[in-house]
Amino acid sequence: MMPDFCPEIWPEIPTPNNYLNCKDCDLYKQGTRMVWGEGNPNASIMVILDNPGAREDKEGNQAVCGTRQTLQKAAYESGLKMSDLYVTYILKRRPVRKYDKDVTREICMGHLEQQLLTSKPNLILCLGNVAVQAFFRNPDAEVKILRGKWNEVQGFQTAVSYHPLAVRRRPNLWPFFLEDWKGFVECYRRLLEK
Repeated sequence: MMPDFCPEIWPEIPTPNNYLNCKDCDLYKQGTRMVWGEGNPNASIMVILDNPGAREDKEGNQAVCGTRQTLQKAAYESGLKMSDLYVTYILKRRPVRKYDKDVTREICMGHLEQQLLTSKPNLILCLGNVAVQAFFRNPDAEVKILRGKWNEVQGFQTAVSYHPLAVRRRPNLWPFFLEDWKGFVECYRRLLEK
């Protein structure tokens, strides 16, 4: 019998020194810290979200936000472990107020492209319209149209699904979200057998 799922704080990937004090966009003025990624930077699977979300509670203690809880639950239920995943973000800082979205995403995509060169994942799972539109470099890209099939993006086999926060807010999306994860994992397992 499998143990019950329990969300956990995954280790953060240290931000490279040359990006620690990045001021290329205005997000640094919003007071949130730079988060490069979490999980296993050498994993075959890279998961891309829009931003790191809340990392600490109001008292400043480390916490697992709802987005990460939902992501971890889908990974767990589809048979993946933390060591299988490298989770990263289009924006490396969590926005807390309005910002110039187009300019900021364009700048931050340079950081993500650097991660791709370093990590060289075999597969990418892009979650939510914001991440999909930025990574696909297509403002009209939509999860509901692209999910369920593989797309080659920037030379990487990429699948898409809903944002975990959307799934939390609309529980009717959970079966589709889990179906996407399980299909993704099936492809991953086939890849490992080659």
